[in-house]
Amino acid sequence: MRLSLRFIIPLLAVLGLITYGLVPLVDSLMFKWFVRDIDIRAKLITTTMQDSLTDARKTPGFGPKIQKLFSRAIQDERLYAIGFCDTKGDLLYKTDTFPSSVSCEPQSQGESHTRVLQLPQGPLHLAYQNVADAGKTYGQLVLMHDLSFIQRRSSETKGYLVYFFIALAIVIALITVVVAQLSWKGWVNGLRSILRGEGILRSFSMAVSPELRPIVKDLRALVRDLETDRRFRDESQISWSPRVLKDILKNDLRGDEVLIVSNREPYIHNKKDGKVETQFPASGVVTALEPVMRACSGTWIAHGSGSADREVVDEHDHVMVPPENPSYRIRRVWLTPEEEAGYYYGFANEGIWALCHIAHVRPVFRSQDWNQYVAVNEKFADTVVQEAKTSDPVILVQDYHFALLPKMIRERLPKATVITFWHIPFPNPEVFGICPWREQILDGLLGSTILGFHTRFHCNNFMDAVDRFMESRVERETSTVSYQGNLTVVNRYPISIEYPVKWLKTQRSVLECRTRVRQNHGLPEDRLVGVGVDRLDYTKGILERFLAVERLLELEPQWIGRFTFIQVASPTRTAIDQYQHFESDVRALAVRINNRFRQEGYEPIVLKVEHCEPHQVYEYYRGADLCFVSSLHDGMNLVAKEFVASRDDEQGVLILSQFTGASRELPEALIVNPYNIDQSAAALHIALEMPKTEQRSRMRSMRALIQEFNVFRWAGRMLLDAGRIRHRTRLFARIGKTDLDKMQLQQ
Repeated sequence: MRLSLRFIIPLLAVLGLITYGLVPLVDSLMFKWFVRDIDIRAKLITTTMQDSLTDARKTPGFGPKIQKLFSRAIQDERLYAIGFCDTKGDLLYKTDTFPSSVSCEPQSQGESHTRVLQLPQGPLHLAYQNVADAGKTYGQLVLMHDLSFIQRRSSETKGYLVYFFIALAIVIALITVVVAQLSWKGWVNGLRSILRGEGILRSFSMAVSPELRPIVKDLRALVRDLETDRRFRDESQISWSPRVLKDILKNDLRGDEVLIVSNREPYIHNKKDGKVETQFPASGVVTALEPVMRACSGTWIAHGSGSADREVVDEHDHVMVPPENPSYRIRRVWLTPEEEAGYYYGFANEGIWALCHIAHVRPVFRSQDWNQYVAVNEKFADTVVQEAKTSDPVILVQDYHFALLPKMIRERLPKATVITFWHIPFPNPEVFGICPWREQILDGLLGSTILGFHTRFHCNNFMDAVDRFMESRVERETSTVSYQGNLTVVNRYPISIEYPVKWLKTQRSVLECRTRVRQNHGLPEDRLVGVGVDRLDYTKGILERFLAVERLLELEPQWIGRFTFIQVASPTRTAIDQYQHFESDVRALAVRINNRFRQEGYEPIVLKVEHCEPHQVYEYYRGADLCFVSSLHDGMNLVAKEFVASRDDEQGVLILSQFTGASRELPEALIVNPYNIDQSAAALHIALEMPKTEQRSRMRSMRALIQEFNVFRWAGRMLLDAGRIRHRTRLFARIGKTDLDKMQLQQ
């Protein structure tokens, strides 16, 4: 009993000191949290009032309405006063509660900012928010929030904190008494029980045994794992950015290396006029993954397809990119013409691509193509092993070109975490069953730790196919597949784009882009312009898009001579007959429609079959009045998101096919069935007549979604899930839980 008292009395003293020291810390943290929330409220209020304030500055006699608006706003118990200053620093409008000691700050002081002001009646939070429209600043909105409520909340928190530590001290004292009575001889049984998750009281007895200090280390590791798991659950609260991705790799994945494997490389080196030029390919996969790789600083393994690719690599086939600011490296894999013909043009594109897209093109499967597909996947698997610096890297395998690769990596690097993302639609079991090597493809994909798709529908199709063709256990509730001793998590990860887009940093203003697009194509300044940006692929609905333009001019002839549609089509897979025929069909249809509606100096369709660099594409986005995405079947389609992200003027209309994954995320677009030509033509008419206020409302909503659900969140969610699985695997290995069923129970 004396021993217990010797421990309890110092313990109570320590708890008292902790409580005494913790109260100021709680006060400080609460104050910072509430100030941050009020900053967000101030921005929201400014956004809500911006249109009214700009109208007031433009329209004489609008002042009384602003005063009335301000009076209603301060009925909020936290909002103390509001004022509006012009660009010269003069106070134009204010509420009666606006303190005379607070003055406007000249516009020259820069961007919006905040500060806390101490007044006799208590602290006030001052937010100076710039009010601007179309690049012109009209003044500053001054918002004052009463911070006295923080003191009230802090007092309540202090009381709860004191009660908590009193209760904690009592509980610890009781436990200490019990622990002191337990025999040190039971420490072996206590160790065994805690490894089995049993015997909580015995675990406390071990805490007082010097022999069990190694257990303390394990318990601390367990606490770290629990803290990491809490961060996983709170991922929706994260503001996703490149810095956040780096922090995940550093903290949650403990600096684990990241390798990306894809067929297409992010930068291609070609020879032109005797010089080596760097080209950014027209690829949705590259568009999404390149900013992720810049954030992760890993290695991108890809097929070296450029005519000058071999000239710029080192002795290990590496090249650092981006050229202007190298932050990661490409490892190029060289393929023979026979391998490229069989693996890429043959099995991957004439077979799997056609099979997975419902675009009425018959898939072609040849055994010689399959053999090349297997050989190339083996070559990439060997390259992954060569590039891996550790035995347990995180490997992101991209798309249908490498369906066999996850299993091959698993055989070579059993500890690796393989994240496979299937960027195109996955068909239902009836369609997928057409493939002669369906079991081998499913077997390869099930080597993944995580298998991602754009939509839940595609996840369900995959799991249905596994359920039908493979001897496995499919758990719908946890969305997992147990196969040959491995567990694969099948999840939905809608891909997105970088936000803000790096290509906009050097872009001209929207007005300049509008002028340049029209001048470059000999169009008058008042011509309304629609744009389509695609690879020249039969799945993109380019023919249906042209037919919709033709139908528009038939039904609404007032648009003849007033509306021009520019189609930017990047050549792709030109070695495949189907793509050659499709290009001929697209050119022929454009000529026919232009001949039908041609007037002096006017053709309704401008067809550009050529590669455009990203800065050129974004100039088209910003210079157009509408963007038409008419895919017949698509996984996501990032052109839709790129167009929205490019319109920082909050103008323009997006017409979007219902058969894209993007249509599930961007309902504010005009959603159409591209096969319904009349409906698509009607959507074009609506877009051309849509008021600017409606355009702004729709575009603002879509831009907010893309800002929040950007590509860093897409990659971060997969990496967080991978980190969770890695932590659990290591934990189970540490405590001896290796049974697959127990692992699955934790999913």
